Amino acid sequence: MARLLLINGPNLNRLGKREPHIYGSDTLHDLEQQLIAFAAEHDTELTCFQSNHEGDIIEQIHAAEGAYDGIILNAGAFTHYSYAIRDAIASVTVPVVEVHISNIHAREPFRHVSVIAPVTIGQIVGLGFTGYRLAILALLEKVKGREKIWRK
Repeated sequence: MARLLLINGPNLNRLGKREPHIYGSDTLHDLEQQLIAFAAEHDTELTCFQSNHEGDIIEQIHAAEGAYDGIILNAGAFTHYSYAIRDAIASVTVPVVEVHISNIHAREPFRHVSVIAPVTIGQIVGLGFTGYRLAILALLEKVKGREKIWRK
């Protein structure tokens, strides 16, 4: 059984309340429950974590080494400026897929740059909650060795 870690960053605990025209009306709990069920259908255990604190996210990334087969990461606003999270990802061998509910490339200019993207195996943006499911599938392909062009 594969083991994956889902990390959601700052303000994602506000899903369902925060800008529903962008992020939808489902809550973080709704998202986590949907993803846990989806992962189980694919013989995968999914652990969910959310924090508004950069250091907590870094600690989770470090702790994933040897404990998880992959990480799904929505770093929220940290995506655009946290070199510390970027370095944490680079310091582990666990593959990471970056996910964003909205299309960060179609929003405000400051959101167009991801400092973490270069150290992840891929980025999924703008597909809502479906992006998380696609990240699970991509990581499972990686774990099973069926990926074709992955870097990490």
